[in-house]
Formats: sequence, structure tokens, C-alpha cells
Amino acid sequence: MEDFMLPCLNKKLFGADCLGCGFQRALLLLFNGDLVAAFKMYPAIYTLILFFAFVLLNIRFKFKYSQIIIKVLAIVNIVFIVGNFIIKTI
Repeated sequence: MEDFMLPCLNKKLFGADCLGCGFQRALLLLFNGDLVAAFKMYPAIYTLILFFAFVLLNIRFKFKYSQIIIKVLAIVNIVFIVGNFIIKTI
């Protein structure tokens, strides 16, 4: 399955990880049932899944405080993604 993954253009061109590096591998680990390894590979995997699931559910059901919840989930995701990127580069 790893043969079909998209290469990171940032890593190929500049030799450095991008903010999304590890997402595909983490998703593959998640599909294989390795929850801890998926988190270690890309810590934002679970918050991103929660974010996208909520957005999709909100399209169908229109929750009352959806705008606030989406903003909070987006901020949490940004913190996880940027934090993971900083930790990887240090």
C-alpha cells in the first residue's frame, strides 16, 4: 500500500518536512489498527478526523453552535500540527 502514497514535494525539493508530513503513513497505520503508532507518526490524525467528521455531520444536521465548535477544532488542529512540526524540526 505504501507504493501508492503521494510523495511530499516539499521534502523532495527542499529536503525538509512540511506540516503534513506523516499524515498518509499515520492514516495507513490507523487503517491497520495500530492506533499508538499512528499517533506517534502524526499526532494531529485524531483531531483532524474529529474535525472532518464534525464538518460533514454539520452539513447534514446543522448543529446549534457549529461555528464555535468548528473554530475551536480548527485551532486545536493548528496547535497540534504546528507543535508536531516544531518538535520534528528541533
